Amino acid sequence: MKRIAASALAVALLAAGCTNEGGGGSGGTGGDVPGVTDTSIVVGTHMPLTGPAAAGYSKIAPATKAYFDYVNANGGVHGRKIEYKVKDDAYNPANTQTVVRELVLQDKVFAILNGLGTPTHTGVLDFLKTNRVPDLFVASGSRSWNQADKYPGTFGFNPDYTVEGKILATHVKETYAGKKTCFLGQDDDFGRDSLLGVKKILGTVAAEEKYVTSSPNVGPQIGAFKAAGCEVVILATIPPFTALSIGTAAKIAYKPQFVVSNVGADPTTVAKTLGDAAPLMEGLVAANYLPLNTDESNPWIQLFQKVNKEHNAGAEFDNNVVYGMSVGYLFVQALQSAGKDLTRDKIVEVVQKNGFQGPGLVPLRFSAQDHSGYGGEQLTKIEKGKAVYFGTPYTTDDGDGPVTPYTNQPVTPPQSGVPAA
Repeated sequence: MKRIAASALAVALLAAGCTNEGGGGSGGTGGDVPGVTDTSIVVGTHMPLTGPAAAGYSKIAPATKAYFDYVNANGGVHGRKIEYKVKDDAYNPANTQTVVRELVLQDKVFAILNGLGTPTHTGVLDFLKTNRVPDLFVASGSRSWNQADKYPGTFGFNPDYTVEGKILATHVKETYAGKKTCFLGQDDDFGRDSLLGVKKILGTVAAEEKYVTSSPNVGPQIGAFKAAGCEVVILATIPPFTALSIGTAAKIAYKPQFVVSNVGADPTTVAKTLGDAAPLMEGLVAANYLPLNTDESNPWIQLFQKVNKEHNAGAEFDNNVVYGMSVGYLFVQALQSAGKDLTRDKIVEVVQKNGFQGPGLVPLRFSAQDHSGYGGEQLTKIEKGKAVYFGTPYTTDDGDGPVTPYTNQPVTPPQSGVPAA
């Protein structure tokens, strides 16, 4: 009986939140659209503010909010100010389901923006679809977000992990030809999708291992790589496990070339976790698709540093902050494109239409058929404790398409720092 009562309450809350929205959406004023009034737009997210993925990642949502506060201080979007509700799920899928339901049924958010994590966000896809909540710019490169037919309201942001795996493996094939290569990945779509991309280029790896975030020990995996004679280790790891892998290898006098997924390679975050052992990162190869936090000549970095100082309490400025503000910029672009009469259907329509240009080094892939995010990356290397770009950006797909150099130059931000309508 309690279960029936809870279900009835959920249905009632849902009905209250979706009044008048209809199959094609409704007008953007007068309280018809959840989270939207004449003066405000309320969006929400789930983030690991605590737990095994909090290192670095807990800085993303405050940075996004800081950019929204900057936009709000400059007039908002079509006269509306953006309110960003951030709830901690501790990178625990059960928690994610709880907080996302709160955001949708109690807080009645207009959309979920940049929910973080492959294992966490996967569990709320059906709920968000059923409740017709736009699910924008997921903070993960899982290919699960690119299912336009099954989940028409869900869109990625990061390059998907198969695209990234192909780009990293192409570098390995060209630079470390003939050397034994091993792979360590998270035991979910993150690791599996990344390994798929690696194998599309390398065919096979000498050894492959997995880890789970609930067990902070990769000794057996790193030991297996040393025993197998692996000279290159590709990591599909979140930052604490990148640091753990590097530190564990050092403890057993094992010195492979580490090649690391973008999501686990922010130098500030990994170095902080390694502590005195941070110099072990020197020479680490990774990839990125946004301006690097240390490139103070880049106009996007200059904008984001200004926003960080004025609206983010001068937080330590790392690539997680750059990421969070880049997400915020894209969301404001989408809101501007959607116009004054904002509806959930309209925001999905304009994201699919794409045409967005921002801080990214490569294009966004959004279309009616493709809901993945950025279409490639550029390689980086740690030199004197900082990541620096080398070579050229590359684009590819998650299938058997080639890894192709991308030569177009990125755009610069508008003088105001706010995308035009």
